[in-house]
Amino acid sequence: MTGYVGRFAPSPTGPLHAGSLVAALASWLDAKASQGRWLVRIEDVDGPRCVAGADQLILQQLARCGLHADDEPVWQSQRGALYQQALERLQAAGLAYGCACTRADIARALGSEPQRHGELVYPGTCRAGLNGRAARAWRLSTQGSGRIEWTDRRLGPQRQDLEREVGDFVLKRADGLWAYQLAVVMDDALQGITDIVRGEDLADNTPRQIWLQRQLGLPLPRYLHTPLVLGENGEKLSKQNGAKALDLSDPLAALRQAACALGLHADARHLPDWLAAAVQAWRGMMPAS
Repeated sequence: MTGYVGRFAPSPTGPLHAGSLVAALASWLDAKASQGRWLVRIEDVDGPRCVAGADQLILQQLARCGLHADDEPVWQSQRGALYQQALERLQAAGLAYGCACTRADIARALGSEPQRHGELVYPGTCRAGLNGRAARAWRLSTQGSGRIEWTDRRLGPQRQDLEREVGDFVLKRADGLWAYQLAVVMDDALQGITDIVRGEDLADNTPRQIWLQRQLGLPLPRYLHTPLVLGENGEKLSKQNGAKALDLSDPLAALRQAACALGLHADARHLPDWLAAAVQAWRGMMPAS
């Protein structure tokens, strides 16, 4: 057993689909190819979007595919006190501040400046104070972040000017829910995650997470972002655009399809043998972390 610890962290907004199985399989293969541990975390921090029973269904789907976690799963909805402690540390260090802005306020402040993937680049309006207004959310300052650089194990060297391209980002939302960035960074650190293997659509989150890890003095994991499965419209296959639940009447067929999306070929007729062959194929295809 090595020091490698990986994870699969689905949101229980519905059952797994073809795209999420690709991410699950890749993260499992990478852990097993490194003789490491593979954990499952249910990212249900955004409660209004979660579907009752979807978490248990996801765990059943993983088990049917032979993807078994090496420890009990954890649920983000049970970890709010840990996120609060992290926020208080950032507040005490003067790195997090209250924000009174609505999206309309931000849009007015930006004027005609471009948006980033439909998101507004926060201009730092409340960084110097609220001017008598009540805080709606909490943000992390990106002042001094400069250009964040990292190397993705598949995509190669990556960089982002965090302050210019993203701006100060939300840690706790105006509706009182914890933002994804804070929750995922704290959970990865607390679970000892060394390697994050996930879909390429999440690569853009990496600079924010690296900056937050640095501000909290946390270890920086390695990153590998996998190819996306696209729908007929050319967009990422997701629950939001009607992706169908996995058909697991033949789990091996579903896994073969996921492996194909990863550019991986493994040949065996029975599930345990196929998984073993897939681990060997992944070890030969993907450089060790």
